[in-house]
Parts: sequence; C-alpha cells; structure tokens
Amino acid sequence: MFKPIFHYTDTIVNNLTFIAEAKAIIIKAPLIPNWEVSLRKAAFLSSAHSSTAIEGNPLTFEDVTALAEGRELMVRIKDRQEVLNYFRALEKIPEFASKIPFTSEDLLKIHKIITNDTLETHDDEGVLRNRQVVVGNPLTREIIFRPPETSAVLELIDKFLVWFNSSEIEKLNPIVVAGLTHYELVKIHPFIDGNGRTARIMAMIVLYKRGYDLKRFFSLDDYYNQDRSSYYKALNSVNPDLLDLTQWLEYFTTGVAVSIKFVKDKVLGLSKDVKFLEKKGQIPLNERQMKIVEKIIENGKITNRDIQKMFNLSHSSAFDELKKMLDLEVIEMIKQGRSTHYVLIT
Repeated sequence: MFKPIFHYTDTIVNNLTFIAEAKAIIIKAPLIPNWEVSLRKAAFLSSAHSSTAIEGNPLTFEDVTALAEGRELMVRIKDRQEVLNYFRALEKIPEFASKIPFTSEDLLKIHKIITNDTLETHDDEGVLRNRQVVVGNPLTREIIFRPPETSAVLELIDKFLVWFNSSEIEKLNPIVVAGLTHYELVKIHPFIDGNGRTARIMAMIVLYKRGYDLKRFFSLDDYYNQDRSSYYKALNSVNPDLLDLTQWLEYFTTGVAVSIKFVKDKVLGLSKDVKFLEKKGQIPLNERQMKIVEKIIENGKITNRDIQKMFNLSHSSAFDELKKMLDLEVIEMIKQGRSTHYVLIT
C-alpha cells in the first residue's frame, strides 16, 4: 500500500485551521439560491480555463465562457475539445465521489472523459500508458520530471488505490488527502497525457467526498495557473530518494486556503448585514432585483437613476422595481433633502 511520508509544519497546520474556519462561514452564510448558482458557475468556468491553460491550452477565459454557453468559436478543434472535456469531468465529480470502492476502472473513465478526441492516438485515451514519457514545462520546454518505468505503473496504481480506499485516509485531514492524491498521481504519471488534469479532478473528488466543496464554490486550478512556475517547482520539490511530501503539502494547503478565502470573502460580501436573507423561506427575487441587491452591497446604496443606467429603464420602470423590493421588505427608502436613495434593510 502507498505510504505517504510527510510531517505537519506550522504552515500546514495554520492553513488547515484557516480552511476549516472559512468552510464553516461559507456553509452557514445565508445566500439566495441564484447567488449559489452564480458562484458555482464562476468556479466551474475558472476551473476549466485554468486547468487546461496549465497544460498549454491557449483559449482565454472569455473563450471558455462562450463554449460553456454553447456558442461556436473559430478555434482549434483540440483546444475546444479539451475545455469541453474538462466541463464534463467537473460535472461528473459527484458521481465519481460516490464510488465505493473507487476502482482503477473509475480512474480510467475519468481519464477517458478528460482526453476524449484530443490525443494523437485514440488508443491512449482511458488506458494506462504503454511507453515511457517525460514531464516537461510547457512554458520553458525543459524536462522537469522523469516518471517511473512503464512496467511499474500498474502496480503503483494498485497500491495507491488500496490506500485511497482504506480506512487510513479517514484519519487524515481531507485537505491533506487531496494533496497527497494529487501528488501521487502526478508522480506515477499513469497516462500518456492528461495526468495533471486527472490528478486535479481526483483532488477535487476528495474534497467533494469529504464535505469540503459540497457547494462547489471554489476553484483550486486558479491558484496553480496564476503562477505556473511555482506549481511545477512545488511538484518537483519532492526528493526522489526521501519522498517527503511536506513541502508539496505546504504549497497545496496554501492554495486551498487562498482559494477558499476568495470564496469566503465573496460570500460575506453578498450576505453581509442583509437581514432579509435570514428570514424563513426564500424571497422570490428575479435576476434584475438580485443585481440591484449586489449593487447596493457594493456601493452601500442605490438610486433610481443608477437603476435606469444599469438596465436602460425609464424613471417609472426603475421605480416599479424599487417598489417591488420595498414591498418585499428587502430595501428601505432614505430621503436626504431633495435626494432619495435606497439601502438594504439591516
């Protein structure tokens, strides 16, 4: 069985403590369902863009958004397919997280989804590699890692999965398990291509399964993509003789902390001091009204003229929206001399 070697440092412990606290805040924060959908969509798009960009896909975030919306783009078929494949893999995370035990066939299915119609040889999609490969930095073209011999891959995967399905991982913090999973799959490098994307999906499966991303609000891939050289450096920081994963786990847990802080700040910004969110039931705000609420949260107040500009409405149409929100007791009107503005009821 795979036996990871690492020790808890102040950095790792502090990161894990912060992550647990942020998770509790996110779960307890009152949010309108449509805001949750918006946060999930943003994480979905960021993950697909960043994870494929790390591997050299040139599509921009705007391109990825257009593909998610079903629009046609004049781009390379392979680049388009890589993104669409990653979308599908992200959607399948809850399904794969429910697999008990998680088998080698499940791992191959994930790889097949990620690489479908993108590899030079279709026979390499969804199967363990049958030849030796090296890992290179797509930015510098330098060789940064030589994975185990091809003949050792099957045994290494079997040992990893014995650990992955064992009670041993229940004793470890889920973030640590996700980090160990990510690294071990990259180290084994079981496929001809698509190893990084598969490893990152597997890490997200761990987080989902262990209750750290049930709402699916955050994207780890963004952190890796913002400084790819640091990502490669962290992956390559493990001494091949000692196999001590401590330094990698410091990097990985920092990435989760940074990612979950972004979500926590966003959630707090949406729900801060908004009394109506704590009422029983859900207030039926439409998309336009939610944007008005978000604008008030951003600026502290809103005027009729602001709403006219936001949605190209007449004065009376803008007031109709405000009147509905006044009746729902979401906002209140504040008069200061001859001017009037509206704030959230707190």
